[in-house]
Amino acid sequence: MSQYKKNVREIALDVIESVEKNQAYSNLLLNTVINKNKLSQADSALLTEIAYGTIQRKMTLDYYLQPFIKNQKKTLSWVINLLRLSLYQTVYLDKVPDHAIIFEAVEIAKKRGHKGISSMVNGVLRNIQRNGVPSLEDIEDEAKKISISTSTPQWLVERWIGQLGKERTEEMCELNLIPPVQTARVNTKKITRDELISALTEEGFQVERSTIIPEAIHSLSGNLAHSESYSMGLLSIQDESSMMAAYALGASGNDMVLDCCAAPGGKTTHIAEGLSTGQVTALDLHEHKVKLIKEQSERLGLKNIKVLAYDSRKVQEVFNKEGFDRILVDAPCSGLGVMRRKPDVKYTKSKDDIMRLSVIQQNLLEAAAPLLKKGGRLIYSTCTVDREENDEVAEAFLAANPDFEMDTELKDRMPDGIKPFAVNHKIQVLPQDFGGDGFFIASFRKKVQ
Repeated sequence: MSQYKKNVREIALDVIESVEKNQAYSNLLLNTVINKNKLSQADSALLTEIAYGTIQRKMTLDYYLQPFIKNQKKTLSWVINLLRLSLYQTVYLDKVPDHAIIFEAVEIAKKRGHKGISSMVNGVLRNIQRNGVPSLEDIEDEAKKISISTSTPQWLVERWIGQLGKERTEEMCELNLIPPVQTARVNTKKITRDELISALTEEGFQVERSTIIPEAIHSLSGNLAHSESYSMGLLSIQDESSMMAAYALGASGNDMVLDCCAAPGGKTTHIAEGLSTGQVTALDLHEHKVKLIKEQSERLGLKNIKVLAYDSRKVQEVFNKEGFDRILVDAPCSGLGVMRRKPDVKYTKSKDDIMRLSVIQQNLLEAAAPLLKKGGRLIYSTCTVDREENDEVAEAFLAANPDFEMDTELKDRMPDGIKPFAVNHKIQVLPQDFGGDGFFIASFRKKVQ
């Protein structure tokens, strides 16, 4: 096998180890590693495929490996990850023959460990090659079978079955294994969607119109963040589900908008693109995240965004009551709707995290509410699919704030492709609904009287 492939697999092993040990975010780490190693497009694609795929299917791979490893708990973590990485290629990829995968795994084991380890790796992989992996059909418990076959922790599967039903849960867990298509938002201040599609096609990208959001496009090949159009500020990389937030907010003209928890700035800039003389005040707790919003605003040529590093739970200390026409609280959440792009999320979250986050979410809403003008609109959004962080937080806010009411006009403001998901003042989309992230929106109106 050529040297570069061996290197890519060793880099993949480093990425998997770092995600597991240091709780590093796989998507951010991969970008860093690709740039640091100056990998070609082909190598980057292979690295992403095998690193993401191995993390994404970790529980299934462990189920397959279990009969072949005598004492998994005493085996070094990098050896387990090397076996997972190799088995992922054997089971899910068909371009590389089994003997080449085994040879490379043994070579990596020789480099990193002693002869006993390389012999063990060789023995396990050859044993699997001879005997095949155990069948998932042998798992009798339905929740456990979904859990193992889709590498989703069983507590989450059971929780979602209770909230969504078995069929929708299974569908969602299966879709979460498939990487999403990259989507982007056209900067309509500078260019039309058709003009951008022509420009990107000339650059060599294969793109198509979204049928869900009027200013969205899909990239079928190539990373649009590397396009000339991106550096010229003609587009933003953003998921279609996230684009719903600006529609829900419905800010226009000279509206004064507050965007709490705004980094990295996708929703902020979308809102700003829809204003004429109005302004968005964007807040985020961390200085380095505030910098990201500023960078995006400058790249897109938007002058109507004011950015501050500030804790959105303390907004009443710096802003006047009833000073904003529209407020967006895109709250920190468990991120259980974005597992397709952050596969490691599912292994690190717990029930306690969800409970803790729901308290923070309620605090953020309570802090922002007094700053809204009478008749104004408050949007609460998350990128999760969990009822405790979504419906229950929205219901608790309405119950505790009699000066707010449901905004029954939410559906009217949404694009036609989203309207079917808008019920009363809320929207919940799951990844399988149109291929976007799992996302929740609740819309509240401050009573005039």
